[in-house]
This record gives sequence, C-alpha cells and structure tokens, in this order.
Amino acid sequence: MRIIQITLLASAAAVATQSEAAIEVDFAISPEQQSHTISPLIYGTNHRMYMGGNANLGFYRFGGNRTTGYNWENNFSSAGEDWYNSSDDYLTPTGVDGSAPAITYTDFIENSIAPGAKALLTLQMAGYVVADGDGEVTLEEQAPSSRWVPALPRKNAPFSLTPDLNDNAVYMDELVNLLVSRYGRADEGGVLAYSLDNEPALWSQTHPRIHPDKLTAAELIDRSVALASAVKDVDPSAKIFGPALYGFGAYNSLQDAPDWASNSPAYQWFIEYYLEQMHNAADSGSGRLLDVLDLHWYSEATGDERVTTVGANTRADQIARLQGTRSLWDEGYVENSWIGQYFSSFLPLIPRVKSSIANYYPGTELAFSEYSFGGNDHISGGVAQADVLGIYGKYGVYAANAWLLQDDASYITAAFQLYRNYDGNNGEFGDISVGASMSDKENSAIYAAVDSENGDLHLVVINKNIDEALNGQFTLAAASGYDSAAVFALQDGLAEIQSMDGFAISGDSFSYTLPAVSAYHFVLSKTGSSSSSSSSSSSSSSSSSSSSSSSSSSSSTSSTSSSSSSSSSSSSSTGGACTAMCDWYGQGLWPLCEHTQGWGWENNQSCIGEATCNSQNGSWGVVDSCGSTSSSSSSSSSSSSSSSSSSTSSTSSSSSSSSSSSSTSSTSSSSSSSGGSTGGGINVLIDVNNDWGSGYCASVTFINSSSQARSLNVEFLVDGTVTNVWNATWSQTGPHLHVQGLAWNSTLPGLGSDSSIGFCANR
Repeated sequence: MRIIQITLLASAAAVATQSEAAIEVDFAISPEQQSHTISPLIYGTNHRMYMGGNANLGFYRFGGNRTTGYNWENNFSSAGEDWYNSSDDYLTPTGVDGSAPAITYTDFIENSIAPGAKALLTLQMAGYVVADGDGEVTLEEQAPSSRWVPALPRKNAPFSLTPDLNDNAVYMDELVNLLVSRYGRADEGGVLAYSLDNEPALWSQTHPRIHPDKLTAAELIDRSVALASAVKDVDPSAKIFGPALYGFGAYNSLQDAPDWASNSPAYQWFIEYYLEQMHNAADSGSGRLLDVLDLHWYSEATGDERVTTVGANTRADQIARLQGTRSLWDEGYVENSWIGQYFSSFLPLIPRVKSSIANYYPGTELAFSEYSFGGNDHISGGVAQADVLGIYGKYGVYAANAWLLQDDASYITAAFQLYRNYDGNNGEFGDISVGASMSDKENSAIYAAVDSENGDLHLVVINKNIDEALNGQFTLAAASGYDSAAVFALQDGLAEIQSMDGFAISGDSFSYTLPAVSAYHFVLSKTGSSSSSSSSSSSSSSSSSSSSSSSSSSSSTSSTSSSSSSSSSSSSSTGGACTAMCDWYGQGLWPLCEHTQGWGWENNQSCIGEATCNSQNGSWGVVDSCGSTSSSSSSSSSSSSSSSSSSTSSTSSSSSSSSSSSSTSSTSSSSSSSGGSTGGGINVLIDVNNDWGSGYCASVTFINSSSQARSLNVEFLVDGTVTNVWNATWSQTGPHLHVQGLAWNSTLPGLGSDSSIGFCANR
C-alpha cells in the first residue's frame, strides 16, 4: 500500500485503509477466428437527432411518427396524437422552398448525411397523407375527408418530377422515381433503403385520424406487398425494411390485432407470421419484397424506474441499464421487466429473432431502426451504448439507428466516437469480427475485430461495475504478433474520448485496469504495420498496462523507445532544424498536438496542446527544440519524482523501490500539509488498491466529521501522470492533481456523510 500526499482545500487528516481487490476478469482473444464482416450500417442515428462532434456515422434514417402522414408533394405532415393531430410544416427544413417536391427528403440526403454514409427513408403506407398545413384535424375530419389525400403505392401512369397537386392522390413509386432520377439507384450510390411506414401496430393510437381502426395482420401483409413491389419495380437494388414494429407487443401479436387469434396457433409470435407471408409473396413470383426485418427496441429493463425514462440514473437504474443490454444476446440472463417476467422464452432477442428468420425467411437481415437504453447524458448510458454497438457487430445485426430521448446526448455521442472516431481522425473499429470472450459477463464485455486493410486488432472492453475498477488479464492467441497498443477511453466525468498512454505488448498477453463504469478501445498493432494508431513510440507510462510476468520487459521496451526517440531528436539537431516543443514542468520535451486540445495522441506519439502547455505556472511552456535536450525524457513517464530517466528502464523490483522512496516523501509532505490545513472536518481514507510497478490505481473516501456541509474539492501531489479519474472532474498541473465532485457528490451534507473517487496513474 502507498500513502499519497493529500492537500485538502477544505480540511482534514488522512488515514490509510486495507487494500481491497478490484474485479479480476480474464479476456481471451483469437484474431484468427474471423467470423463475419461487421456492417457499417449499425453505426446509425435518426433524423434531427444530431450528435455533437463528429461521430462519423454510417447510416441515417428519416423515420418516426411524423412520417406516417407525410405528403411528399407539399411537404406537410401530421403530428398525430403526439400533438393535437396537427397537420403542419414541422418536417420542412428551415430556409428552403417548402413547395419543392420532397424537399424534406432531398434536403436530408444532401445536407444531413455524412459523405459515404447511407440513407433509409420512410414511405407512407397507412392509406392517407395530409392535404394541408392548417393545423388541428378534428374527429369529424378524420380520413377520408378534405384534410387528407389518398396515398397509393402505384401511379400506373407516366411519372412526373413535378407531381400534380390537384389529382387527389400521392404515389409512392413516383416519389422513389424522383429520388432515383436525382441520386441514382441504390446500387449507384442513391438511397439505399426504404421503410414500409412506421410502427403500424400503433396506427390507430398514434394516427387515429388516418387509420382509426386497429390494423389486422392480413391488412399489414397486403399493404406491405403492394408497396414493396412498387418500390422494387422502380429500383430493384433498393433494400426494403419492414415492418418497423414498435416493440414486444407488436412482435408478439401485432398489438393484439383483431385477426391474430385465428392465426396465432400456427406461430410462436407475429414475427414468424410476417416473415412467412412475405416469403410466400416472393415465392408467388414477386421476387424478394423484404430484405431487412426491422424492429424497434426501447429497453423495458427497470431499476427504480424504466431505464429509458429521462433522468433515470439512480444506482438501481444504472445497474439495470448496464445489465439490460444482455437481453439482446445472453441466454443466462433475465431482465427485470414485464418481458422478462412473462415472456422470457423470447429472450435473448437477437438469437431468438434470427432463429425465426432462419425458419421462415432465410436470407433476411435484421435491423433495429429505433432503439435506446436511456441515460443519454449519463456515463451509464454511454457505456451501455458502447456495449450495444459491440453486440450489434458481434451478433451480425445488419443496421441500427439510435433514437435519442433527450437533447443532451453527449455520452451517446461519445460511445459512437469510441467506435467511429476514437482518435479525432475518423479512426474506426475493425470491420472483421473475431473471437473474444470474458470470464465475467455480469461485470464486463469485450468486442474484437480486425482491420481488413492494415491488420490492426481492435478491442472494445467494458467495465459495467459502477463501484469497482476492473483488472483485466488479456491473452491473445499464440503467435499473434501484436507488440504495441494505443488506448482510448470513455469514462465518467468527461463525455468525450480521451487518448491514453499506449504500451508495449510482450508474449501475447498484457494487463490493464479499467475504472468503474467505463469503456476502452485498444488498437493493437504489429511492428511495421501501417496503422495510424500505432503506439510503438509511446512512453513507459502505460496506463495499467503489461502483465506482471512481463513488466520488466515492458519497462525495457519503453526505455528502448525513449532511446530511439532521443536518436531522432539528435538527428534533427544535426540537420539544423528546430521544432516547437512543450517543456512540461522541466520534466522533458513533448511534441505539440496539431489538432488536440490538452493531452492527445497524434502521429503515433503522445502530444500536448499549445494552449495547455502555455497554461503552466512558472517559466515552462512552448520552446524551440534544436536537439539540445534529449527527447528520451519526453517519451518516458512524466513522473514527478526526481529520479533520473534510468529508472524508466529498471525492472519491476527497481520500480517498487522507487515507489517506496516516493511514498516516504509523500508521507512527510502529507504530515506537513495536514498541519497547515485550514478549516477541517473531513477525514480522508486512501486506498492504493492496485500497484504494478509502472503505475497504480487508488481510491479515496471522504468522510464528513463535522456538522457543516463540506465541498468535495481536493488537490493531490501525485507520483506520475494521472490517466483517468472516476466520480469526479479533474485536471493535472505537473505533479498537482485537482479533483472536484460531480453534481451528485459535490457536497458532503453533514456528519457521517461520505463519498468516494478513484484514479489511476503511470509512473
């Protein structure tokens, strides 16, 4: 155990406690077990749900309740029961000519979709679309009436790019023709796919002015076949998604459709009936009319509240959310919900649906064009989203579009970035799924994929435990050849991806500690690979990296890297060139980041932003380096100890000795700090619960021993560079680590109240 110096801004004396072990999880990865290509369409979102920052999405859907009554000829739509059955121009983009045919869709395609991404557009199938934008439609004005226009699958006449607004009809195949004429067919880069309307089982509830009667199973099939065949006649290469079922009630019985009782004895659930009927339509000579079975899944998992409820972030809610993702794949898990209680035989969902597909319409793909596990603005939501994206890739889902339940979706965005823009340069998770397993599926998850272009191995690893760090022991299949790793993290306190220190891999195994409720992306490379994320030049300060059996080797490797970096600097000096570098508190020179603010990872090395560099106190900051200062210091650990760089290449036992020395110094300083404390009233319990020589993790518990409320506002003098902090926001200036509590733990209200944070650091 190490005592770390604490300077309390509000208080108190420090007391060391007995170490508590973190969760131990074994991960096995088999890069040669390549199973399938991961569809880029699983990284998708829905219309008007724009994520802050660049998430590099692969798939965009225009769907939702508004699209059922959308009239592409005049761009008016119906809110249905969501807002007084209002017919209006809500879907018309701002600043465009609303009279332009299909401007709602064409603007979406041209201005809302990232280059190279694909689109899914919803077609109208309920029978009518709005005729005007005159506001509320009364019960007496329900269809058919002058407030509505019939929506028909086929025109059965020559198409026009300027549709007739006075023919009392809107044709779906004419809309598809307009889009094909503008963008080409799907196989030519045009609109990839069309959805057969939206959540038809709820038409009578959501759109009672359009379809007041409950939908029957037979009617849904008839309408689906008619619309799908009309689309395929215009663009045979387009994908058809259907039937966009809202949730389990529709999966099971089409929301108790009037004719379901007469059909149900032959099927286990409505999904099987739908698949077989669409299969029969294809066999009758129409060709495949359903390419993708499309479902919506809003998790019903419940803690104190249903996890998709906005603000449902209690401890119980977080646990339910993080475990609820297992309902998608884990046969040994039963979620706390009415589905888990009464319909557990239909879970886990993905294997169950795929079994129905195999039995009733082989070759049909699976999509979730709307889904959510809640927690959009909470770390548990971000980690759950990262878990879901991994599940979709591992279990062969074809397409998926997240539905954002609130405006602040910062953690959901970060989860997408973990897979699609982890390095700020659109770095992507691998595209070939490979074998990976974990020893503890309750507390962890792992997803692995190989990049088919450069051979890099990508791992997304998740710690689902909201209290404890996770010590991961990673074993690669024999002779995998991966020898370095870059690391990127999503963790509590910062809804963005952080670049962590990379590390060397020796002997096809390594260890790494993940803080509570976090998701990490490891990019493993081989020497000489073309990966832009190679970490071979990273420092010896490897966040919780290297297994105990190879820690000495890892340190030696880092020392070699430092020597190489020094040689490079010397060569630059010989050539007479000077480069702007960051003198970081006199500990060495670090490259300046070109794009990243703060600390980052660019051009295969750690770097620091210019503004952050110049924010240091004292005389340190950006300097011109002409080779006079060895860069070996900058590529070694940014440790605050005064030992020479030779300690970087020492063995584990030597590092341990250095730690002991630092601990003595810290204890002395801590005593001095406590003696000079202002205020008081907070006891501090410090627990270094994992120390592997080149780094460590610690937890800190604060207990209010006074009758007054105290703010959680703490400064540490730490040994090394902190890589992550959980349950607090943080900043580091040289050896000083400043942490403040989050909204939920920023104040210790009174006597006996307590709160805990934790951190990991490299030496």
